[in-house]
Amino acid sequence: MSNQTLGMGVVGAGSIGIRGALEHLHLPDVQNRVTLAAVCDPVPGRATAAAEKYGVQKGYETLEELLADPNVDAVTLCSPIGLHYDQGLAAIRAGKHVHFNKTMTVTSAEALHLIEEARQKDVRLVASPGQMIRPVNQHIRRMIQDGQLGKLAWAVTGAAFGSYHEKEGVRQGNDVLSNVNPSWYWRKPGGGPLYDMSVYGLHTLTGILGPAKRVTAMSGIGIKEREFQGQSYACDADDNTLMVLDFGSALFAFVHGTFAGSVSDFGQPSFFGERGSITGTKLNGEPIVWEGKDDPEVHPFGPHIKGQHREMEESHVFEDVMQLVDWAVDGKPSIATAEHAAHVIEIIEAAYASAESGTAQDLKTTFATPS
Repeated sequence: MSNQTLGMGVVGAGSIGIRGALEHLHLPDVQNRVTLAAVCDPVPGRATAAAEKYGVQKGYETLEELLADPNVDAVTLCSPIGLHYDQGLAAIRAGKHVHFNKTMTVTSAEALHLIEEARQKDVRLVASPGQMIRPVNQHIRRMIQDGQLGKLAWAVTGAAFGSYHEKEGVRQGNDVLSNVNPSWYWRKPGGGPLYDMSVYGLHTLTGILGPAKRVTAMSGIGIKEREFQGQSYACDADDNTLMVLDFGSALFAFVHGTFAGSVSDFGQPSFFGERGSITGTKLNGEPIVWEGKDDPEVHPFGPHIKGQHREMEESHVFEDVMQLVDWAVDGKPSIATAEHAAHVIEIIEAAYASAESGTAQDLKTTFATPS
């Protein structure tokens, strides 16, 4: 598809669909690479409103209509995580390239099935969050490989829910594009801070250290009811999970997905070794100087974030979408691979299984770490 533009279908015109896809992809600077061919959303009137606001060619209420549109070459799944497997499978079988917003699927078996289906259909998959696209994380990986911290002892990462989703701007209004209900984040399948937020740190942690080998955990539901716009919602997805990952050679990592509290920078693990430590993006307390750090044209989240995109929300999602565009149009593979996502998903699955069974869980998946 060299020298062609990719027709993108946005599946879901909710928070991420608006902030991570539509607001970025309708800007003039990307039209020579990707165009907004279609958007779909089951909420009556939402897709039509989004299409009108962002200049999308077509607005549909169903995924089936979007996938049948001949102008759609690829899709970005901006829908609740629990829908990603079925929607991804339908898109792949329709011959569409797919970008999965985090998390790719709920189970690793689902992710592996999608990978195999994509191989058979010769379509490309990119899975968020593309944490290893960030040059600082590539630099940290090389530092650790080069032995700057000596023998590693342990690492830590994680994230907390708080009330972030209830307070997003796209949920505070009264019209169909600004009153998006966040309740799916609190429910199975696919809800909870592990799938939604800890996934960032897990992608960074495993991208830097490589695949984990074993998981043990404790998990439960701390807040059993949440409120949005005066209505109460029962919460059945675990929101308080602590786990320990075994990377082999007596190297361990502590990971949390909780409803409150954090001990590390969001998405940026800390690493502790015999010769020093990396906390977030600092080496022994001093900022890490990665290639391009002082270049005003280089964005820390990736090469596509330029101009107006630099000041916008969810620019990292836009970067991941553009990774798929590059792969589909120019044949340039992305390091934000579905195989890496499948491994992270298995870690989350294993944590829940360990908490339920009381025993450590061995991991089976692996992935190729970026060079």
